[in-house]
Amino acid sequence: MNLNNGARSLGRMGCTNGGNRVKILALDPGDTYTGYCFIDQETLRPIRFGKEANHIVLLMVQLEAYDFLVIERVASYGMAVGKHVFETCEWVGRFSQASTSPVGYIYRQDEKLHICHDSRAKDANIRRALIDRFAIKDKKNGKGSKKDPDWFYQFYSDVWAAYAAGITYIETEMTGRASGKVEKDSGV
Repeated sequence: MNLNNGARSLGRMGCTNGGNRVKILALDPGDTYTGYCFIDQETLRPIRFGKEANHIVLLMVQLEAYDFLVIERVASYGMAVGKHVFETCEWVGRFSQASTSPVGYIYRQDEKLHICHDSRAKDANIRRALIDRFAIKDKKNGKGSKKDPDWFYQFYSDVWAAYAAGITYIETEMTGRASGKVEKDSGV
């Protein structure tokens, strides 16, 4: 089912869902663990985040309240892949099917181009670009301290990738500027 128009109207920057802020759940899936980040679509501020075992994230996808699910998809660039990549793909399908809200997909390449404007960007480049853009006080690592937390306080490992996926999708696919890659409404 193609939901391009519905998802765009739900997700336009500054719009709300029935008077409430739109909450995005962004996932960076792995074969056994997945990074996740709930993002306020209007302010782009991370609400809650972490890295959990896939079965825990699957329950989160089924039971948590959110308006839109964004999943980073696996892409093949001609290289041989192994068991872990295929298991990650299976989890992408499980998360998609379990979602009670519309689902959108983003590729890592899209994140690199959107955030860093360079297809050769690495994770460290993406992290640096996010810190430069969003950090308020702590321009070194964007985290701040317990006494004085900054935008990315307590971020770690795959949480950065989940946040990057969510931000890229919000700014490219939910603003009406792009084609809209919403592929299904999984409200089964």
